[in-house]
Amino acid sequence: MLHAIIMAGGTGTRFWPASRTNAPKQLLPLVGNASMIRQTVDRLGDLAAPERTLIVTNRRLTGQIAEQLPELPPSSILGEPCKRDTAPCIGLAALVVSRGDADATMAVMPADHVIRPTDQFQAAIRQGARLVDQAPGRIVTFGIRPSYAAEIFGYIQRGPLLEPTRPQTPDEITASRLTYPTYRVEQFREKPDAETAAQYLTSGEYYWNSGIFVWKARTILAALAQWQPKMLGHLKTIVEAWDSDQQQAVFDEEFTAIDGISIDYAIMEHATDVVVMEAPFDWDDLGGWQSLARLLGSDAQGNTLVGKQLAMNSSGTIVRSTDDHLVVALGMTDCIIVHTDDATLVANKHDEESIRAVVKELHSRGWHEHL
Repeated sequence: MLHAIIMAGGTGTRFWPASRTNAPKQLLPLVGNASMIRQTVDRLGDLAAPERTLIVTNRRLTGQIAEQLPELPPSSILGEPCKRDTAPCIGLAALVVSRGDADATMAVMPADHVIRPTDQFQAAIRQGARLVDQAPGRIVTFGIRPSYAAEIFGYIQRGPLLEPTRPQTPDEITASRLTYPTYRVEQFREKPDAETAAQYLTSGEYYWNSGIFVWKARTILAALAQWQPKMLGHLKTIVEAWDSDQQQAVFDEEFTAIDGISIDYAIMEHATDVVVMEAPFDWDDLGGWQSLARLLGSDAQGNTLVGKQLAMNSSGTIVRSTDDHLVVALGMTDCIIVHTDDATLVANKHDEESIRAVVKELHSRGWHEHL
């Protein structure tokens, strides 16, 4: 059966001061009225029932997530004791879902993406699940056709077009249909420099890596056994104690001992049977404040304005406030202005990556009330 795994442990530092340690971006309504994690679960529709939806997050966020997603049973919200990147997160999820479903198929996705339209997303996930059913050792990822030479995304180079299997029965005929083009993966590429990104865009052979996957749980566990055996050992020890009175103590000790690594480095760069489906949906990873301009649009002067605000003689500026606090931008060009109850950010839009440095500086100064 299909299980949805939603990774929701990020901190969203580039969305400071709105995104904080105890209220990161996936719990905020940055685009639309619902939080990002609420939108992610709603997007699933009938792909996976609540009992087959697993949220993996930081332990300190489990209560807030339970409040936002009351339809999920307590067992569907898994709180990690510390951050160890995506490979341990996914490996643990694979072991957990395998306890009740040895043949589980996993659709893995982050909690903070904006994806439209929903029906196209669901159709793509269903095709991914069919591709995995055809070849249970296969890994399916989803590529986004690039619209500009982005330096902030990883890339996937596509290879030959995947040929449908030769169907023998009516069920196999249905399973073999490929509505969306799917290709063998030639290789994964890290975030490029500007010149390389331009070459990728021109070639037409590269996709942005969406970070969304479909695979069998046993496939990813076999891959971890081959390439990350030490990590898998820690994860297995955790799950062996899952129903015991030592569960949390074992979880804390074993998970903390893991060396954090992303799923791209741990598995994807080594795997051989990997295919990339050209995503039929619009996608944005909501990486920083400039995402709002792409998703919410701009006025005639290129300003993106949220909340109570007044922009005069300003252009290319993003302003985000609340409905009860007025922010006036006067004579501003290419700026980011974000107001919250206890902190205000005023930044050059082209220096957005340095917001992470702001967060580090707040840490070093001990101003934890603003983190």
